[in-house]
Amino acid sequence: MPVTWVMRPEDVARIRFAFSPMWELVASLRTLQDPARQSIHLPWIKCVRPRLAGLDLTELFALVPPSGYLADFITPPPDTPLPDFAAELDRVRLTSPERARAEAARVRGADPVVIERFMDDPAAGVARVADALRAYWETCFAEFWPRVYGLLERDVLRRSRQLAQGGARELFAGLDPAVVWTGERLHINRPWCLNGGLYGDGLVLVPSAFYWPSVAVMSAPYQSMLVYPVLGVGTLWEQGPPPAPEALAALIGRSRARILLALAEPSTTSALAGRMSLTPGAVSQHLSVLSGGGLTVGMRVGKQVVYRRTSAGDTLAASTPAR
Repeated sequence: MPVTWVMRPEDVARIRFAFSPMWELVASLRTLQDPARQSIHLPWIKCVRPRLAGLDLTELFALVPPSGYLADFITPPPDTPLPDFAAELDRVRLTSPERARAEAARVRGADPVVIERFMDDPAAGVARVADALRAYWETCFAEFWPRVYGLLERDVLRRSRQLAQGGARELFAGLDPAVVWTGERLHINRPWCLNGGLYGDGLVLVPSAFYWPSVAVMSAPYQSMLVYPVLGVGTLWEQGPPPAPEALAALIGRSRARILLALAEPSTTSALAGRMSLTPGAVSQHLSVLSGGGLTVGMRVGKQVVYRRTSAGDTLAASTPAR
């Protein structure tokens, strides 16, 4: 049976997007336990697997089994559009022992001895879990986060334009086949969750690369959240955009040509820097030249400036023959 949420007008009006490094980190624990489910992430798995010998992930694997319910306190819904990992980890550490114990008790298919140890002293268990998450992040994930972030950012920019242009109906129609909106109710084909309303707190939409291709939901007592599979996940482990064609590179320079081609989707300076393996300062200088030449333009979205190609930039990029 699908999850069904009643969406009142105030909930629709408060739809927002956010990223969550913690959600990606926790979802990647399932990728490690069941690589066949997400063979698309094999390049990452091959890279980090040798590093796991120095980590103790026993308790994390118990609370985040390969399938089914995972303890919600480990993945608090983002409370800002761009939370950083340290802030999300602090929220995990502040979990009440009562909530942690209750959620651990709901986990099925895990090592019962490990779960019982956690439940015997949930305050200590939360502290151990937070420490394990930090060690896992630093060892296996932090260096890859800019790449993942860039993919999530491009998806959010695309979906935000879709919401602005076509409203909630068009947004949900293209989100995922498991998500159906009737105009009053949101049906989500996802088990392990309860039905109900959104309690007037709106809905946070969170794209995910490591939970792909599935959807996930959270609701009361947490902020209502829908995790959906990010578009373009097949490009995540590419080494970057292809080298700029020689003609375009000769005209405006190789780095600027690569940036112009990468702006097929709007992006921020930091995301471009991660994709281009350049410093944000260098990307900013190149964007300044491209904008001065009428090929790109910046637009403010919240606290960030997002760059896109102008019609002249589109024409120049489109006229460049593929290699």
